[in-house]
This record gives sequence, C-alpha cells and structure tokens, in this order.
Amino acid sequence: MKSILVIGMGRFGRQFAERMQELGNDVMVVDKNPEIIDEIAYKFTDSLIGDCCNEAVLNSLGVNNFDVCFVSIGEDFQASLEITSLLKDRGASHVVSKARGDRQAMLLMKIGADEVVYPEREIAEKLAVRYNSDNIFDFIELTSEYSIFEIPCISSWHGKTVAELNVRSKYNVNIIAVKRENCLSISPGADYVFSANDHIIVIGKAADVFKLSGKATS
Repeated sequence: MKSILVIGMGRFGRQFAERMQELGNDVMVVDKNPEIIDEIAYKFTDSLIGDCCNEAVLNSLGVNNFDVCFVSIGEDFQASLEITSLLKDRGASHVVSKARGDRQAMLLMKIGADEVVYPEREIAEKLAVRYNSDNIFDFIELTSEYSIFEIPCISSWHGKTVAELNVRSKYNVNIIAVKRENCLSISPGADYVFSANDHIIVIGKAADVFKLSGKATS
C-alpha cells in the first residue's frame, strides 16, 4: 500500500485517484474547486479544497510524507509548472506530472518532475494500433520496437499444440499467455491445444503481429 497525493480533479485526475483507491492505496485528493471536492470527498482517505499554487496550502499537506505526488492539472499549464516545482522544493520524493506534449514535458522535467505522463497521447496511440487492424483486441507498448498484443487464435492453429506450431521461429513472436473464456493461462506449455475461441497474448514487433493477426480470418 502506498500513500498517494493527487492534485487536480479533472477527468483524468479523478479516474486515476479512484482507481488507486480501489487498489488499496491511501489517496488524498486536492482541488481548488469546492464543488468538485464536495462531490467526491467521501470516496477518499482525505481531501482538501485549496489552490496548490499557494505555498501555505502545500506546506499544510506535508508532501514529503507521500510516496508519490501526481500533478494532474490539464487546462492551466502554468499552475502545473508552479506546483511541480513547489512540490520538489518541499521534499516530495517522487513527482509525476501530466503533460499534453513534448514541450510541456521538457519544461516539467527541467523544473523538477521525476516523471511525466501523456494520458491523451497514450490513449490515442493505443486506439490507433487497435483500430489499425480488426484483429487487435488490446495493446500495451513496452518500447518503441516491442509491444504486447491480444489477438484472436489463428484459424490454422485450431486443434494444434504450441510445440507443433513453432510460433517463435515461424512468426517472430512469443506467446506469453492464452485467454479462454476470461481465464488466463500464463506461458502455456508445449502440449497446450489451441481452440477457435482462444485469445492469444503475444509479444513482438508491430509489423510481425499485424502480419500474424491478418491470418486469423484467412
């Protein structure tokens, strides 16, 4: 369990904070809009109405006691810069700030952010990959070269075992799991027999996976 501070309760900040709470973390939320805090305060360990550009507000939070501080302000980038800098000045151990582009990210890193996230860009990239092919169910980028994909079972694989198919050598991807009726089999053994309803979780280069997933309906 971690102690998390989330500053800025826009759509992203709120959803992130709620999910962190669901995962069992202690989450404190802060926003300068009293209506927003009044609406969501009951969900969290602690909440505060306050403008974190005000040094007195940040001083009252004891930011050095949190494992991670998230600055999720989207509309007012100047405020995001100021708060990120103030958090580091007050001993915050790890500050993650939200950015909309590379220029913002560069500035945030320069004034102290330990990490910068691009939620809009990440969602856009994920959707672009998913809808680039009818046979990509999900996608997680690991590096600029390799990603994890969820694809349907290739028709020619039905009834065959992992050993028979020699997937890594033939298709340049590695099978890391198989999903069948919402049950996940991690690292299926050589004797695993594929069925038509299986979803295959593979790791590989996008071009190789797109080529492979195209065989699903062939």
